Amino acid sequence: MTNQTLKTYNDINWAQLRANALEAKGWKDKGPKEWDKKAESFAGRNKNATYIDLVLAQLPLDPSMSVLDIGSGPGTLALPIAKMVKSVSAVDFSRGMLDALKQFAQEQNIDNVTCVQCAWEDDWRDKGLLPHDIAIASRSMGVKDLEPALKKINNFAKQYVFLSDRIGATPFDQGAFKALGRPFTLGPDYIYTLNTLYTMGIHPNVTVLELEPEVTYPSMDEAISSFSWMFHGITADELITLKHYIQSKIISSEPDAITIRKDSPPRWALIWWKK
Repeated sequence: MTNQTLKTYNDINWAQLRANALEAKGWKDKGPKEWDKKAESFAGRNKNATYIDLVLAQLPLDPSMSVLDIGSGPGTLALPIAKMVKSVSAVDFSRGMLDALKQFAQEQNIDNVTCVQCAWEDDWRDKGLLPHDIAIASRSMGVKDLEPALKKINNFAKQYVFLSDRIGATPFDQGAFKALGRPFTLGPDYIYTLNTLYTMGIHPNVTVLELEPEVTYPSMDEAISSFSWMFHGITADELITLKHYIQSKIISSEPDAITIRKDSPPRWALIWWKK
């Protein structure tokens, strides 16, 4: 006789577990206005990032393709991709990020990128979006309701879907939280996304993208601004402590740049599947 009390994988409620992890996470989500203020500095630090090359190396791009970039930011991926495909639709809920993208596109003489301001929760078709050959969500999976978002991106892809999601503490610096005496809880990372896809009948590929642990900033002020972004309601005293922590991580210093080494390299999971 089968023991009816035995639990199996099918009994796991990944949506509830992820909601619990979101509730317990050690940081606060940022809204459009906060990202608007971040647009310029974010774009500057990510323009030549190793992350871009690692992702581009995995994408099956060709000149006939259309690409949908969800959570495009200032064009970190959208602009280099646009040079290799027919067209790109860049979607972001931050007007500041899209304004920065348009400026960079103009500077690089890129004219095949269409910017659309909307969020995961919006009606994309109402915003004029249609399915594209490839749909990408790069480092933008921090949605409240994951399964509807995954269904949406899958429905807006004709050939491939590519997602990148956090692994462990990435992109946060646990040492900085410890230095400030603040608790740090990881929150949900890629394993929730992977298992949610499995319950949806999607069995994706996973490639781990490991970045360099060294990060260079043009100034100490810029480094402090970047690190303080991780904290909600940071105080003046905490800023002083944070500066001391950053100084302890400096491995080289020049008049126009400081380089720090993080305790562990940032890692992202590139999750993708063919339709």
